[in-house]
Amino acid sequence: MDQNPEPELAVNRDEQGLRLLLVDDETAFLESAAKVFRRKGIKVLTATRGSSALDILAANPVDVVILDVKMPGLDGIKTLERITASHPETRVILLTGHATMESAAQGMQHGAAGYVVKPADLDELLDKAKKACGHR
Repeated sequence: MDQNPEPELAVNRDEQGLRLLLVDDETAFLESAAKVFRRKGIKVLTATRGSSALDILAANPVDVVILDVKMPGLDGIKTLERITASHPETRVILLTGHATMESAAQGMQHGAAGYVVKPADLDELLDKAKKACGHR
């Protein structure tokens, strides 16, 4: 279930202009995170699959992709590889409930800007995303 951005509610001037793509097959997390980020004035696109994320990126450049590692179909590491190859300017933060040193190391080796373990604090996740692309 991929969705377009909702209208922005309250806008924080520090975060205005930040564009995120959230990719997670857990729709409850995806929807709640997107809602929180939009209320902070972040432009958010969402995808539930890696292949959908790549299609969205082809038409909608973003600053940061927050990408779940464990997904059906094209997993997070394979999606990361394709994003870094086709959109090298886009920063990727890996997100997982299945943290292992192996997947963290593999993600960093393929160009991830960071790694967050679920359940993630959304303020911390947003802070990492802003730092990854140079927003303050």
